[in-house]
Amino acid sequence: MSYGIEFVPGNVNVKQVVNYCKLAEQKDIDFAWITNHYNNRHCYPTLAAIAQATDSLKMGPGIMNTFTDTPAAIASFMCTLNEISDGRAVLGIGPGDLSTLPKLAIDPVKPVARLKEGVQQIKALCTGEEVKKSGNMEFFDYDGAKLTGVTLPAKKKQIPVYIGAQGPKMLELAGEIGDGALINASNPKDFDIAIPLIKKACDAVDDKKFKKFDVGAYTAMSIDQSEKKARNAAKIVAAFIAAGSPPPLLQRHGLDLANVGKIKDALARFDFGAVGGLVGDAEIDAFTIAGTPEMVKEKCDNLTASGVTQIIFGSPLGPDMTNSIRLLGKYII
Repeated sequence: MSYGIEFVPGNVNVKQVVNYCKLAEQKDIDFAWITNHYNNRHCYPTLAAIAQATDSLKMGPGIMNTFTDTPAAIASFMCTLNEISDGRAVLGIGPGDLSTLPKLAIDPVKPVARLKEGVQQIKALCTGEEVKKSGNMEFFDYDGAKLTGVTLPAKKKQIPVYIGAQGPKMLELAGEIGDGALINASNPKDFDIAIPLIKKACDAVDDKKFKKFDVGAYTAMSIDQSEKKARNAAKIVAAFIAAGSPPPLLQRHGLDLANVGKIKDALARFDFGAVGGLVGDAEIDAFTIAGTPEMVKEKCDNLTASGVTQIIFGSPLGPDMTNSIRLLGKYII
């Protein structure tokens, strides 16, 4: 089992993120994943600053996509980050935020096929290959592209690629082309469905691949010595996840669809007071890991038992981020 932590350089600035990462490294956290949203501070310079301030922490974007960034640009950045960090770079990449892309005048068509081509070209470029036009690609049929001014990873230490996945097709793609998966879920029920899909796709490539595959649970975490404070801090995150979840997922967790509809309406009105009153234990337990260290430890153990191999402590972390990192290091890791 390994552990990661997510930071959003929107509600905290880059210097704060770097300091939190230094603390996370001291608490034996293995990975730092930095979110990538156009409206926040950019993950690229944030990751470079983390690389220079840490010694053992692996780090990468959580996650990039091939709509807003080209495979060539991603490959160049990842090789640069890998050089700065002395080989600690990891790439989180996915289909893109389908609620954000239209705001950027991007039509997110064929996200699975686009991501598959993008990862293929990123991997080729990171090995130093000159990518020549093949006529077999729909989106990224490069014509003589090659990284010439960067330090490439060693052949036996290529940059691991983690696919951000939720739906069946993306989970299958993760097993096919990824070294790991970043799955936005905090509940074993979701991994009971996701992991068999990944394993089947891994086995189709190589019957030994799944043994090395890193299944990451990208959780919504909130930990505090006070159960009430921890769970209150998780309410808004649980609300947004519930509001954006399809009915089958809500039904999987036994949630009241009518109440989720009320949560969605309250969020649309930015009525966070009403949201707090509507989100109950059912929503919190379905979509977050929230509570005292003892409660969080039990839920993390349940994820491990389900087949998760990396637990990522994601936003909000808790009512006090510094205290939360310390508690995670003392009680969970």
